[in-house]
Amino acid sequence: MAASSSATPSNSFDLKSASLALVALVLRTTRLEELERQFEERIGPSAGFFDRDPVIIDLGAVAEPDEPVDFPGLCELMRRYSMVPVAVRGVSPAQLEAALAAGLCEAPASSADLPHVRSAPPPVPVPEPEPVASDLPPESPQDDPDRVEAGDTLEAVETGLAAQAADAAADGDAGGAANEGEDDLPPVVSTMVVIDRPLRSGQQVYAKNADLVVLALVSHGAEVIADGSIHVYAPLRGKAIAGATGDIHARIFSTCMEPELISVAGTYQTTDPPLPIEVRGKSAQVRLDGDTLVIEAIKA
Repeated sequence: MAASSSATPSNSFDLKSASLALVALVLRTTRLEELERQFEERIGPSAGFFDRDPVIIDLGAVAEPDEPVDFPGLCELMRRYSMVPVAVRGVSPAQLEAALAAGLCEAPASSADLPHVRSAPPPVPVPEPEPVASDLPPESPQDDPDRVEAGDTLEAVETGLAAQAADAAADGDAGGAANEGEDDLPPVVSTMVVIDRPLRSGQQVYAKNADLVVLALVSHGAEVIADGSIHVYAPLRGKAIAGATGDIHARIFSTCMEPELISVAGTYQTTDPPLPIEVRGKSAQVRLDGDTLVIEAIKA
């Protein structure tokens, strides 16, 4: 009798790049007792709000950059408030060693450090060919066959982003000194994602490198996230996170502002206690003024 054998798949797994919108806990002190007190004051009333959300610990704003950190104690404190610490950034070499020992990894300092948006290495220069007598004009360069124009769907927005990032980086290098004054300009969001269906609890939409426009209800427990601004032409009752990769000029707009959480460029605010009566349930916008979120009514 022949021995039976089971077929083994050629590939047991695949490795693919992935982008996640994460919460960043920006610390201005490493004193655990002070952090415990402020966690209780600021997050205690809605302790279960961060429903096992992954969180990056950012130490870039700590006054003493080499100050030791009790990462095991800090991670335990965060888990008590339903946060899941996964990585650190803005750390010194000694702090990084302690973080790695506590089971954390190192996160890039910004989205520009991610592998899929790094600038490509400069091309190897090619010698000019010897001139030859010819009446024909030089051939014009062809359009990049890999360039993809994003449409108004999430799938289209996610297609070809790596090629777009490389093109943007190359254009910036070609500008040289002539574009020095443009460094202070806000980043340009190149496209828009439009959602025309209600978002139920547990659903999440992320508009990468884009503004997000929602034409229907965003229910409690749903999340709308955008690297640019968020426009909700309906009740906004879930989480709204604009400027997810650090765009401080991003804003949140809604015709009925009733969110559980709002964030612009990493500055968060829960709505427990509720928003002021002059903006709650009305047309309003959220913008960033320094480190403070400003919520203003939109007057017709």
